[in-house]
Amino acid sequence: MAQALTDSNFSELVEQAQMPVVVDFWATWCGPCRMISPIVDKMAEKYEGKVNVVKCNVDESTDIPMKFGIRNIPTLLFFKGGELVDRVVGAVSQAEIEKHIEKIL
Repeated sequence: MAQALTDSNFSELVEQAQMPVVVDFWATWCGPCRMISPIVDKMAEKYEGKVNVVKCNVDESTDIPMKFGIRNIPTLLFFKGGELVDRVVGAVSQAEIEKHIEKIL
């Protein structure tokens, strides 16, 4: 299961992370977010020990989405070495998410 990302733990979980990080920006009211949530959780299990997968609820944490210009959800951001290297917007397939994860490994 993906870990919860908040405004207060962003630096620890993303900027200081030793592994690449995937951040899933979502909200409870977002249908497409609910569609990809099981896929994101599956990726957290599949890539455990290689990639950290975290989820940021945009209704509970507003600073991080604002910092990265998140205007549509779901949005997945891919970080390597604490730097943003890739982005996917919208409900995409598991294969598409895996393709982006493989690029940051």
